[in-house]
Amino acid sequence: MASETKIRVLFVCTGNICRSPTAEGVFRALVAKHDLGGKIEADSAGTGDWHVGEPPDERSQEAALKRGVDLSTIRGRQVSRDDFATFDLLVAMDRSHLRALQRLAPPEAKHKVRLFLDYAPGEKGRDVPDPYFGGGSGFDRVLDMIEAGCAGLLAEICATLPAK
Repeated sequence: MASETKIRVLFVCTGNICRSPTAEGVFRALVAKHDLGGKIEADSAGTGDWHVGEPPDERSQEAALKRGVDLSTIRGRQVSRDDFATFDLLVAMDRSHLRALQRLAPPEAKHKVRLFLDYAPGEKGRDVPDPYFGGGSGFDRVLDMIEAGCAGLLAEICATLPAK
């Protein structure tokens, strides 16, 4: 998985305003905490174009900020075919996003598409639920899942990095 330069990860959800920008922010914070910014990059996108250019949902931002993660600079964008050449991993927040990415991926890039919670212990094959239409507690629950998945993903990536 490790490329000559940085490992690049793209988190993907529906509109890129709740789950995927939260995963991007949490993952970036973990990467920074472990001083791996020179080796790993993260971004996020949505399968749809409804929120292109918009910041993450205020409830996502509020829940993340309570845990020290600032999402305010992230802006929504839609996933594109070019992303399969740019990123080493395209990580779907649920199985509907996984299917959408698999349909969009060129044959040589299908191996790059993964399900997010497959990185979280005991969560293989599960979806990160969309908190958009629920109450505030849904955002905290999603954040718990995202923190677990990001920790597992970072551990897997670190295992592929050359020793210092």
